[in-house]
Amino acid sequence: MRKAIELFAGVGGFRLGLERSGWDVVWSNQWEPSTKKQHASEVYTRHFGSEGHVNMDIADVDANDIPDHSLLAAGFPCQDYSVARTLGDAAGLAGKKGILWWDIHRVLMAKRPRFVLLENVDRLLSSPAKQRGRDFHMILTTLMGLGYSVEWQVIDPSAYGFPQRRKRLFMVGDLLHKGGDYLKRAFPVTIKAFDLLHLESHSWGKVSPFQDSGACKAGIFFATYSTTPRGTNDGTLGDVLQYQVDEQFYIDDLERWKYLKGAKKEERTHKSGSTYMYSEGAIAFPDSLDRPSRTVITGEGGSSPSRFKHVVKQDGRHRRLTPIELERLNGFPDDWTDGYSDSRRAFLMGNALVVGVVERIGAVLE
Repeated sequence: MRKAIELFAGVGGFRLGLERSGWDVVWSNQWEPSTKKQHASEVYTRHFGSEGHVNMDIADVDANDIPDHSLLAAGFPCQDYSVARTLGDAAGLAGKKGILWWDIHRVLMAKRPRFVLLENVDRLLSSPAKQRGRDFHMILTTLMGLGYSVEWQVIDPSAYGFPQRRKRLFMVGDLLHKGGDYLKRAFPVTIKAFDLLHLESHSWGKVSPFQDSGACKAGIFFATYSTTPRGTNDGTLGDVLQYQVDEQFYIDDLERWKYLKGAKKEERTHKSGSTYMYSEGAIAFPDSLDRPSRTVITGEGGSSPSRFKHVVKQDGRHRRLTPIELERLNGFPDDWTDGYSDSRRAFLMGNALVVGVVERIGAVLE
């Protein structure tokens, strides 16, 4: 069986997808430095056992202690690229989370697996704000420096039959340069536009040279494409709903929810005392049941009204999504995160990925 390792393992989404596609995950690492309680690691070991699992800072792991493998998979932490941050605050590779890229690089240098499979938010393509695309170029060039050919593609699962619009950037590196178009085989696209980039002396500015898909094999030339998915978008939020739901998920204060999700143009006051006009568009309320859901976020849990939490109308009443429904939207088995609070379970799913995407990619890596 093909052997893989998983860095920044979370609750095991990569492992589930890889095992379903025939990979044997022989080692994993998960560590959350901001909390004493290691919830994600606990969920992981509850399902997969503790053998081969390391719950410690990856920076303290000796790469030579990691078993040999032919695939390194990592959904490396993306807070430094997140759209939740302002452009000026998005620190990219220089941020506390962004620098974890260099731990991936260190392991690749030591172990030299045939494949590397990486996942991040699509904003990585245009980070940092003042030199858009520079961070992504650094990752590509360092992978090529290790001998990998690399391809990338922004994948929206909802365009391929999954019930959640969770657009993410995936990258595949191949040490044998077979040029398999792995991502396009797993998730077919139509190419709308094509550019060949020579970035040796590129002046990084306000526009990233990288489009939503591309590849680089050697040297300093990069092919980049603008694409549209060739799939079916028949997965819906309604597909994952439960029909017996605890009363705690139902909403009473509808007016507050309507206000937060509605369009606004109003005068507000800075802490300094000066005023400004604040405006934002409306968000669907309730969420449509016959379309894919919006992206599940870490703040999805808890009863407090929110602009970004999902709200569905079922049997004439409005309610929030349950932890099981959030798990289903990411393709996890029911109650994968059972044993924790509603808020913690939502946080774990907001940090997870769509398991079926990894499964389809894992199946073509050969």
